[in-house]
Amino acid sequence: MDAVEPLPALPLESWRPTKETLHRFAQIVGKVALAKGIRRNHWWHMTYRLTARGWTTVPLGSARNGPVFACTFDFFDHVLRIATDRGIEVEIDLPMQSVATFYGDVMTGLRDLGIDVVLPHPHPFDLPDAARPFEDDTDHAAYDPELAQRAFRVHSQVGRVLEEFSATYSGKISPVQLFWHTFDLAVQRFSERQIDMPATVDSVTREAYSREVISAGFWFGDAKVPEPTFYSYIAPEPAGLTDRRLPAGALWVPSGSGHAAYYPYDKARLSPDPVGAALEFFQSVYAAGSELAGWDAAQLVCWGGITDPVLEAKHSWPEWPE
Repeated sequence: MDAVEPLPALPLESWRPTKETLHRFAQIVGKVALAKGIRRNHWWHMTYRLTARGWTTVPLGSARNGPVFACTFDFFDHVLRIATDRGIEVEIDLPMQSVATFYGDVMTGLRDLGIDVVLPHPHPFDLPDAARPFEDDTDHAAYDPELAQRAFRVHSQVGRVLEEFSATYSGKISPVQLFWHTFDLAVQRFSERQIDMPATVDSVTREAYSREVISAGFWFGDAKVPEPTFYSYIAPEPAGLTDRRLPAGALWVPSGSGHAAYYPYDKARLSPDPVGAALEFFQSVYAAGSELAGWDAAQLVCWGGITDPVLEAKHSWPEWPE
């Protein structure tokens, strides 16, 4: 692994079996967070945050009946570590585990820590085997430690890119977070506009898109998009969005009821300035979307994380956000 490479290579096919197993591991623990987290707007309580060694849930549990705990994937020790505010923890190995054995170990570990968790639907979400309970999945059992660590390295670097992009916006914005259901790393910028949806729209979608949002993110690829890809979209999509030009190599593609902008990770990775190329892509979609949707972008701008105009005047900012 090249420690100085801004965006390390990770072709989807090189680690697909590990990815498919790890995605299901992430969903198991993500459903624990969904069950035991304190609900936050847009589902922010059940996502993962990046650490220097892997992913972690936010603190889970209640002040009323505890314990407070967190679940952390460590891609250097290759364990899931469940630790409580009472100073005790359990570790569950990631290698040599099927989804079934991992699920059993997680539920046993939680019980051993005095944490009572019942998952209402202990099945994969929106995956080909969604009808099969986790406890019956002995097919997904691949975990290559080197590839898992390399994938985390990609997440770590992309997370820094998304944090840098986030630092230019002073409005309502999500953390940089890993959504375990779709396995994408993303950050969302919101306006105050409330979105009316038909009563038939499911509760997950209603909460995720209850406000107008511009999302920027990355996924490793899947059957529909078979390569690592940066993406960005605005929901609801304003008229004329796909007429706006994107940086070289990026394109608008149909997605759901609208479109998303895709920029292949490898195009950014092989450019002279990989980080700058990714930032230019994200900014181009935000600039187009926010203008067409009528956002006050000038009021919301926040170069370098500074909102005070006196402090801002003392700094010079890069060319890419213009």
